[in-house]
Amino acid sequence: MAEERINAEQVQHVASLAKLEFTPDQLAMFTPQLEKIIGMFEELSTVDTTGVPVTSRMSDHTNTLREDVTVKSDEALREALLKNAPETANGLIKVPAIIDESGDGE
Repeated sequence: MAEERINAEQVQHVASLAKLEFTPDQLAMFTPQLEKIIGMFEELSTVDTTGVPVTSRMSDHTNTLREDVTVKSDEALREALLKNAPETANGLIKVPAIIDESGDGE
């Protein structure tokens, strides 16, 4: 096999930065997959792209924007929408707080 580009410890480190937890079986599965992906990128970097125009998008479609306008909703519709939420408070959808407790700012 070619030189190792990534190992299980590196995958585990990146996973912890992303606040992901992998079982040993998952780590054993993801490490070779990421190794293969890195190899594909290295192979792509060897392709001669001289004279190939830069591509910023794969389609000629552009975003169609519209003005963001607030609309007063019907109270029955509002209540029906709130019934779909797992938790509500004071007529609003309650969501869990996401706070970085690591202290490292990442």
